[in-house]
Amino acid sequence: MAALPVQLFSVLLVLSSCFLGSSFPFPHHSHHAHRSAPTHDYRDALSKSILFFEGQRSGRLPVDQRMSWRRNSGLSDGSLMHVDLVGGDYDAGDNVKFGFPMAFTTTMLSWSVLEFRGLMGHELQNARAAIKWATDYLLKATAHPDTIYVGDANKDHNCWERPEDMDTPRTVYKIDSHHPGSDVAAETAAALAAASLVFKKCDPSYASLLRRTAGRMFDFADTHRGSYSDVLRKAVRPFYRSYSGYQDELLWGAAWLYKATKKPAYLKYIQVNGQILGAYEADNRFDWDNKHVGARILLSKAFLVQKEASLHDYKVHADNYICSLFPGTSFSHTQYTPGGLLHISSDCNMMFVTSTSFLLLTYAKYLTVAGTSVECGGLKVSPEKLRDLAKKQVDYLLGSNPLRTSYMVGYGPRYPERIHHRGSSLPSVEAHPQFIPCRAGFMALNSSSPNPNLLIGAVVGGPDLHDQFPDDRRNYGQSEPTTYINAPLVGALAYFSHSTGQI
Repeated sequence: MAALPVQLFSVLLVLSSCFLGSSFPFPHHSHHAHRSAPTHDYRDALSKSILFFEGQRSGRLPVDQRMSWRRNSGLSDGSLMHVDLVGGDYDAGDNVKFGFPMAFTTTMLSWSVLEFRGLMGHELQNARAAIKWATDYLLKATAHPDTIYVGDANKDHNCWERPEDMDTPRTVYKIDSHHPGSDVAAETAAALAAASLVFKKCDPSYASLLRRTAGRMFDFADTHRGSYSDVLRKAVRPFYRSYSGYQDELLWGAAWLYKATKKPAYLKYIQVNGQILGAYEADNRFDWDNKHVGARILLSKAFLVQKEASLHDYKVHADNYICSLFPGTSFSHTQYTPGGLLHISSDCNMMFVTSTSFLLLTYAKYLTVAGTSVECGGLKVSPEKLRDLAKKQVDYLLGSNPLRTSYMVGYGPRYPERIHHRGSSLPSVEAHPQFIPCRAGFMALNSSSPNPNLLIGAVVGGPDLHDQFPDDRRNYGQSEPTTYINAPLVGALAYFSHSTGQI
């Protein structure tokens, strides 16, 4: 039912002010950063980090597609269920559209824009385009009442083929009132609510559609509770199982809907249900699975900036999270590599690096506005210290590390050349128009040759605990890029582009 409006909005937005640059200057009082000599070309990295999303697009590509080696793909997606699921993004190096991480990516890309759009210059229109590519798909996936459609990876992972050549069954699963998936539904609600704020002034009608759909999805998630990985099991558990449960997404979704709508009902929901939903749990991981830390930072703004006294405890728990990141504090339990990189996981560690860097900068912004800092057992941690730690992480990612390599494809003189990515590792359709069968592509996976197509802006999983990186596409834990690595990085790069005078 939402497909026709989505198509109409796609036409109208070509001329919309959403794509004509920024009209939202960054407030000076929430910045206060001194301009120093830049360590890196953050502006170039920002541009490339957004360009990456064009390489992940599924569906019929637009005329202004800049990642030119890509072509149309997945044009019959959803047909097996008689629904239109064409579009959206492939999450990583495969050809699957996983709804859970796609929604989280959209939430984080929207949050990056909301916090730092006044610092993004002309890249703001490209960031908005990336958000809208995802939200148009999420609207399709939620068009039927109390239903969300999600993809299947099992068949896809048995092949190594270009998205343009896909001939595996595009199996579709769904969650509904009889097969609940509160985690996916509430994250989708968060994504649409956050995106509604991105388009609120430049396209009010589209923003209203996003906001209404977000409210409907949250009601669905809260009314029919359950985890999608318990319902779909084999279809999702090897890939994006919801290990943290669905409670964190309900809190996260409510927080975003409160921010987007200002409705007292959502604030009341948070006040009544916050502790039950895990608001006070002592964790320091923020990723596609666990949203508790992100919810605390987001809700702390309502206390620090909007002076909502009932949310005081979220500031306390946000402070505890910040303290856990700083060595030498009594709360510290975060591990760093000898070269100084935050290390939480051996697989896709950069997703924690970029999400943590974004939260550090965002919380520093809130603290600065409120004129306060963080107390860590007698040690005062100023907003500037939060920014310094974030800068060390981003600089490491861009090449200030023991190997002197950037972990962003196409940035700097040295970067990963053998990333775990089907489309990048196989010859493009332009270079090799002939069909490449499912199993034939594994020759490229096992090859030691550099990828023939540059997936510019892709950030890979990164080095190990000892700062080592093999640049081997078979090592997906270290060499695979994902959309949810880049989404929070966009905000961090926008901040550093501006603070160093590059934008």
